[in-house]
Amino acid sequence: MDVTVSPSTVSGTARAPPSKSYTHRAILAAGYADSATVHNPLMSADTRATIRAVEAFGGTVEADESNERLHITGFDGTPAVPEDVIDCANSGTTMRLVTATAALADGLTVLTGDSSLRSRPQGPLLRALEQLAGRGESTRANGQAPLVVGGPLMGGSVGLPGDVSSQFISALLFAGASTDAGVNISLQTRLKSAPYVDITIDLLDDFGVSARRTSRGFSVAGRQSYRLRDGEYTVPGDFSSISYLLAAGALVGEDEVQIRGATPSAQGDEAIVDILDSMGATVDWNREDGVLSVEGSSLTGTEVSVADTPDLLPTIAVLGAGASGTTTITDCEHVRYKETDRVAAMAESLSKMGASVDEREETLIVDGDASRLHGETVDGRGDHRIVMALTLAALVASGETTITGAEHVDVSFPGFFEDLSSLGVAVTTHE
Repeated sequence: MDVTVSPSTVSGTARAPPSKSYTHRAILAAGYADSATVHNPLMSADTRATIRAVEAFGGTVEADESNERLHITGFDGTPAVPEDVIDCANSGTTMRLVTATAALADGLTVLTGDSSLRSRPQGPLLRALEQLAGRGESTRANGQAPLVVGGPLMGGSVGLPGDVSSQFISALLFAGASTDAGVNISLQTRLKSAPYVDITIDLLDDFGVSARRTSRGFSVAGRQSYRLRDGEYTVPGDFSSISYLLAAGALVGEDEVQIRGATPSAQGDEAIVDILDSMGATVDWNREDGVLSVEGSSLTGTEVSVADTPDLLPTIAVLGAGASGTTTITDCEHVRYKETDRVAAMAESLSKMGASVDEREETLIVDGDASRLHGETVDGRGDHRIVMALTLAALVASGETTITGAEHVDVSFPGFFEDLSSLGVAVTTHE
């Protein structure tokens, strides 16, 4: 599906979609448990991959008619050997978290995904499983899926790089609680995307599992049971998705835009509120009520590190193109290892639309004063965040912009175009 977006103004109220990061982890934690009910889950292509994995390990997942609740009967810390290959589709989170889960099974599990996922690095996690008495192999011996994983994992101490993917750490914390010895992780390099590990620790605590930071890394004790205090868990709103709604309001708000469901959590992408504030946006966050308000504003460039917030890079790049002055995004090398190389994708697409962009290995610089965005046909790269960010760019471009592969927003924000349309954006879809 392609979409054509015309320059538009926005106003009104939207609701934040549920957090993809928390939904993945809640579904998997419920799988590790005896049973649990997950309220307000994000039902997307990615999270359905995690549901399929829980079911492959012997759990059952039943959604109510509205998809607002998932009733999960888990495998209680002892996953079965799957009867078939686990297809993680395009979900990197599913692949990493489930790879460690598979190492608890007393047998072999094969995991694969689409062409994009099969190009993403898994080697450090596979080597870690080997150090913990499990088995982890890449069928092509290149550290990428398809993967063959075996167990049972015993636990122990292991070293991991912190600058490839924080999901490796989260995966071992999840699985480590169900080992005999637990898992102690020593970081070999600086940790990037640290808030995602904080999300994991926060959610594990809700499920009765204790994991903690240490002076050298992270640790989780073994022989723990996953048990929700009241058997129910509610997923908070997703700040990665909220960033697009906030940015739209700041760039082309005619009247105030309100986003509901923006409750505080451990999400690092809450930083978008401070980033917009630093750029001069009129933005207010009522944390108690979970309501964000933003108005159309004259933005100025800023400098921001995305070491801990890689998913915000596409949004910030577009904000820079719509601001005066220069916006410099630093510490972004790891953003190249997502569904696509998001640094290159945004540099190329924004340049095609008339932005002045300087792409470097770990830095992306956007000169708003020298940028004059105009409508073009741009490739969404099969990446939900690129599609949504380019939609924002289309709002401030002259003429119509067509974005190809727009169906990929279903990965994290299935109602994205409907929500923008309700706020006043002129969007036309083409099958």
